[in-house]
Amino acid sequence: MKLTRTFSIVIAATIFLASCVPPGGQDGKGGSGSAFTTLLFPILILVVFWLFFIRPQSKRAKEQKKFIENMGKGEKIVTIAGIHGTINKVNEDGTLMLEVSPGSYIKIEKSAISMEWTAQLNKAVTEKK
Repeated sequence: MKLTRTFSIVIAATIFLASCVPPGGQDGKGGSGSAFTTLLFPILILVVFWLFFIRPQSKRAKEQKKFIENMGKGEKIVTIAGIHGTINKVNEDGTLMLEVSPGSYIKIEKSAISMEWTAQLNKAVTEKK
């Protein structure tokens, strides 16, 4: 849903920018500003893509990295596979030991933790208190 809306905005901006480019002369050669507008259009498209796709993705990656680095023992998490558990031990090799039931542990990669689902789980726990 969010991607569709963003894509629609990019398409609308592209159509708007295309309508702003003046047409060339009758012989197919542009006027004095033709070279400028020819270069301006692709640059504006790149800026729009950067604003709507690249920048939000890099921001989200930084938030995910910070979230994973701040994980500690005793926190309740959800993996991207939907496994719920409590962190028992954080290893130095980028993995952690997850207690899924009393006495049952699995070793998972830190990158397998879902930031959104973990936040929803912890939000629901704090709302119940």
